[in-house]
Amino acid sequence: MKEKIKVLFLCHGNICRSPMAEFILKDMVEKQGMADQFEIASAATSTEEIYNGVGNPVYPPAREELKKHGISCEGKRAVQLSRADYEKYDYLLGMEQTNIRNMLRILGQDKDGKVKRLLDYSDRPRDIADPWYTGDFKKTYADILEGCQCFLEYLQQ
Repeated sequence: MKEKIKVLFLCHGNICRSPMAEFILKDMVEKQGMADQFEIASAATSTEEIYNGVGNPVYPPAREELKKHGISCEGKRAVQLSRADYEKYDYLLGMEQTNIRNMLRILGQDKDGKVKRLLDYSDRPRDIADPWYTGDFKKTYADILEGCQCFLEYLQQ
């Protein structure tokens, strides 16, 4: 049996951008009949949304934006990135440069080149703004969708 492609999305708190990316990509591979070829998850670089070992659920406006596109993130709770995740995942994709810096602080190093920003796979590499601050969940969704599409195209080459 072929190894699954293991993808971990990361953002600061794991309640907006990274869970949106997790469920957008899960939806995309499901619709393309490739869900069994992937293991997709998301995590935080901080513990801000985790209390006594229990993570907060996806932030309501992020959940609503996914729902507008027919995507459910039911049951998802924030978890924090661990050093062990580096060996477990093939791709560790942050949303912005600050996430990358914080990921490397936790992971130690990126000897295998697994750590990138999601939009580094697009024709216009850039950060994905945090909708917690911008309030623009629609734009964040569009940027993440673009990143996921470009990432899948990259994998299929």
